[in-house]
Amino acid sequence: MDDINLHYRFMNWRRRIREIREVRAVRYRERLKRMLRDGDVLRYHGNADEVGCFVAARPLSKRNRYFEVTIIDTGVRGMIAVGLVPQFYKLDHQPGWLPNSVAFHADDGKLYNGSTVGQQFGAKCSRGDRIGCGISLDSDDGQITVFFTKNGDEIGSVEIPASPDALYPAVGMHSLGEEVLLELNAEWGVEDDDGQMIVDSHEEDWARLHDIKVTGTLLEYVGKGKSIVDVGLAQARRPLNTRFHYYELEITNSGEKCYIALGLARRDYPKNRHPGWSRGSIAYHADDGKLFHGSGVGDPFGPRCFEGDIMGCGIMFPRDFNLDDDPDEWDFDAVPKPRGVQNDLYANND
Repeated sequence: MDDINLHYRFMNWRRRIREIREVRAVRYRERLKRMLRDGDVLRYHGNADEVGCFVAARPLSKRNRYFEVTIIDTGVRGMIAVGLVPQFYKLDHQPGWLPNSVAFHADDGKLYNGSTVGQQFGAKCSRGDRIGCGISLDSDDGQITVFFTKNGDEIGSVEIPASPDALYPAVGMHSLGEEVLLELNAEWGVEDDDGQMIVDSHEEDWARLHDIKVTGTLLEYVGKGKSIVDVGLAQARRPLNTRFHYYELEITNSGEKCYIALGLARRDYPKNRHPGWSRGSIAYHADDGKLFHGSGVGDPFGPRCFEGDIMGCGIMFPRDFNLDDDPDEWDFDAVPKPRGVQNDLYANND
């Protein structure tokens, strides 16, 4: 008899564990309609007259108070909304339209706070812009402060009544071609003891950024990555010289195919071409270990590179090099006497 009772107790225990898991699975499940999610990329997938909406699996909290969305493509009308909604928000409505929701809309720069009529709040947003949304839980008057940012700068804030229902990150779309990069674990700069921002954007170090997002010293590709022309390019503001003749990068994430190239290029280099592909440039490509010198066909040069590897590029200036020379007057297309490709580190590498 004891064995039978023990068996039933064990079966009941397993059933309860299964029920708890099912409840948690429902509780922490993202919801989306007329959208496709591919990793951290959200795309509109509906008719132009239908709203698409995404609601994250977990709400904002004391530990995770902020999230960001980077606009990859505005599509036909750029009707992208970023904000906070209850967990079971109706997915055929833009965030901010229904009660207990609030959102900033990129197409008109308006704030929608539980109404289909918005109030002017900030500037319109376009491709490449980052829209952030966060909460402050420091208020003691039963209010929650919701703030919005654009490219790391605060646009403004609004106070909403505290609700027993948690607030979940939400993204709305309403026209063909709209596409965004979702960062649910983004961090917004907090001032340190000296009153300085912890994260420096370093954007002033770059002369050109195409489909590349800068976060401190981190460069991240935010393009489509669907065709050969969907290349991201980051080009420094200053050229190498005799004092600063070398630089390095570390691969923190190799992505799907590690199409990362490191090299040198003329100032007006095409933004949709990898360094090394077009004349006036030379680059080492991590995915195949080849050296590309003004051509789409590379020469075997070194090993392939992966996450965690550090790649470097520099110039060995001749002793008689004139520092007063204008880099824009250098003849990048001059054809030197052929010397072959030399790799001292991997001289015996096949």
